[in-house]
Amino acid sequence: MKTKPPATPENTYCHPSSPPFPTIPTVSRLSWLRQTLRVRVSLPELRYGVVYLFPTVVFKLPSGSEGWGKGEDVARGGGCPVRKLYLYITSSAGGKMLLKSGGLLLSRIPLVSSSFRTSKICMRKMSTKNTPTPTPVYPKFIPVEQNQITSVSKSEGLKFRVVSYNILAQVYVKSSVFPHSPSPCLKWKARSPIILDLLKHLDADILCLQELDEYDTFYKEKIEQNDYSSIYIKRSGRKSDGCGIFYKHNKLELVIEETIDYNDLANLLLDEASRVEQKEKDLDSKGKGDPNDPYVRLKRDCVGIMAAFKFKKPHQHYVIVANTHLYWDPEWADVKLAQAKYLLSQVAKFKKMVSEKFECKPSVIITGDFNSIPGDKVYQYLVSSGSVECLEDEPPINLSSVYACTRGEPRFTNYTPGFTGTLDYIFFSPSDEGIQIEPVSFLELPEAESADVKGGLPNYFHPSDHLPIGAEFLVV
Repeated sequence: MKTKPPATPENTYCHPSSPPFPTIPTVSRLSWLRQTLRVRVSLPELRYGVVYLFPTVVFKLPSGSEGWGKGEDVARGGGCPVRKLYLYITSSAGGKMLLKSGGLLLSRIPLVSSSFRTSKICMRKMSTKNTPTPTPVYPKFIPVEQNQITSVSKSEGLKFRVVSYNILAQVYVKSSVFPHSPSPCLKWKARSPIILDLLKHLDADILCLQELDEYDTFYKEKIEQNDYSSIYIKRSGRKSDGCGIFYKHNKLELVIEETIDYNDLANLLLDEASRVEQKEKDLDSKGKGDPNDPYVRLKRDCVGIMAAFKFKKPHQHYVIVANTHLYWDPEWADVKLAQAKYLLSQVAKFKKMVSEKFECKPSVIITGDFNSIPGDKVYQYLVSSGSVECLEDEPPINLSSVYACTRGEPRFTNYTPGFTGTLDYIFFSPSDEGIQIEPVSFLELPEAESADVKGGLPNYFHPSDHLPIGAEFLVV
């Protein structure tokens, strides 16, 4: 390359093994990159701190075929012109991520040639004014004000922490779905370690995950390394994700578990002969059908999972935890409401069975992605027990929302340019006859103006389009 960037002494530092390389002011640097490298680079793409420049060369192997190799080998064969320059940014989990490039992709290995007289790895500080550092955000648990707590003392009783998080299954991560997200942060190798790091930091006693894929091949082993055990249900049909509950086995004992398959709602509409016939149709179909057909409408391959846990000595209190993910389509509110009613009916039956079998009075916690905002019928139904409006169709379990009864429902738990709103909840019901649970802290959530969520999720700070929610409960 003949074009050289203008030199300036400010903000310059290089790899220890490399000679100094001048830094260019932001505007001049941008112009130089566009003209010299012939790639389109915009300021937003260069705002994430340190940028790595890796020159790659094309050279002839002894066989005469084109290939790539180490810079030293290329130099010995005579200088070869640089054919491409990669721009990398640092990932919050370590390593490098490709940011923008042009031309023929040959390798991601840093190379040099005699015709490119710069360092092998030149790190140039970009302007970081008003720019967040590309690292995951660790939310904190905020104590509930004393006057909002009905118990005599927060120090009495057993505390346990519950977190619910839609981690965004990798199968749904596509640039066409999230065009606002920088492409490097959508890659599995970038997202997965950040998710693990965040979950470890939250340190929940009970961790409820939705859109949990790669359970057997990745998450089960990785998360259980931190003293967890887990249960899981995969979605019906051809879906690859599901819902999982991880629990600290040194604090909780799994007593019994059951799964919830919302396709049962569709099967209830059919008699035995029709079920056999429909099953054969399902095997030949790809999930398509008349949306006005109640069977087709209710068969959405959504699931949930619930379990009864007993706290280990000295408390030995029982708690039932249900984790679910309701259907997503806002136009299908009737389906989501049917799923919510089925969920509560199944949890109520499960609670009765646990109470009778183990002679206990269990508390109930229901978490998940309900794909419903606070004003929707689903939300209103879940928290409407005892209200005059719902006497004819009253929920079988009395539930309250953790955030609604502490700080108010957040403005959003899902944030994209196309939709911003609250879809995720933790509902709880106290036990009977004196023993109860109540939230004493909640997981903080960012405001819409926060720098780490601007532009929408996922991004370098949040690996999912959802935010984790959580609460710490006190058993009194």
